[in-house]
Amino acid sequence: ISSAKCRCMINQRKKSSKLVWTQAWRRLNKKGKDEGSGRKKSRRAVKAQRAIVGASIEDIKKRRQTPKARSIATEAALKEVKDRKKNGGAKNYSTGPKNKGGVAKNQKSSAISKAT
Repeated sequence: ISSAKCRCMINQRKKSSKLVWTQAWRRLNKKGKDEGSGRKKSRRAVKAQRAIVGASIEDIKKRRQTPKARSIATEAALKEVKDRKKNGGAKNYSTGPKNKGGVAKNQKSSAISKAT
């Protein structure tokens, strides 16, 4: 204990952080440290590119391309498709429904069930 004043405060069970004249209070309330301080340096947020559900990072990068680069890529793809058609002949794959009725095999149409 450095002085009688300090000893009296300790005996009275006073917290040193509540007494304005103590180093503990000055530390707690940021007093006395003028050197080197000024403004706090703010950190710039680092942007990380993440995939969105349903689209991979490659797809996102393709969408962010410039229109000129995109048009060059599409022209190259079209040229490749045309070459493939010339060389091998395109096989006709139908993309429509397999059955002629338009209703899936295990599904019943409401119109069919009402007619019966």
